Amino acid sequence: MPLNASQSSHAATSQPSTPSTAVKLLMAAGMVLALGACGSQPKPPAAASASTPAAVTTAPASRNVAMAQLQPTQGSKVSGSLQFTAQADGSVRVQGSVQGLAPNSEHGFHVHEKGDCSSPDGLSAGGHFNPTGQAHGRFDSSTHHTGDLPSLRSDAQGMASIDFVSRGLALDQGPNSVVGRGLIVHKDPDDYTTQPTGNSGARLACAVITRG
Repeated sequence: MPLNASQSSHAATSQPSTPSTAVKLLMAAGMVLALGACGSQPKPPAAASASTPAAVTTAPASRNVAMAQLQPTQGSKVSGSLQFTAQADGSVRVQGSVQGLAPNSEHGFHVHEKGDCSSPDGLSAGGHFNPTGQAHGRFDSSTHHTGDLPSLRSDAQGMASIDFVSRGLALDQGPNSVVGRGLIVHKDPDDYTTQPTGNSGARLACAVITRG
């Protein structure tokens, strides 16, 4: 027997609602994406181990370079800085400057046998460096001490610039090596005749030549 209108309406409203297939698929996809996002969170960086100290390296002193820091002797104001650099041909280039000299003056300048500037007057550096046993003379002559260097000549401000090349000096471990020797600036000019000092007078500044 056919249902009447009220029975038909009651049947329609009494059926339980069922989610569509599309909605189910969307919900499943959302869950997959959420799980994927949770699994892809970046891990925090691991803390550095306190038991592993950073490596510390110290550059070795160059065997091709030596330095000298001139300090004034007692009552003097003379100071300076020099660099000795070994050249490819075996010579040594000496560069630097000295300040605190009398304006427009000339001064004896020598490598001395001892790397000792402990005495107030600089006499602890000993005599001229002379491993070959030569007589004192000019730097550019055939006969001279290994330690005989070109005299310093200051400008109007009392500064002397130094730049020359020596074929007698060395920075290796040989007998002519100046590393560990003294460096002296004298008060007076070198006369290149008086033995064995050149009559250069008192010592105004002293340095010990060390590896660069």
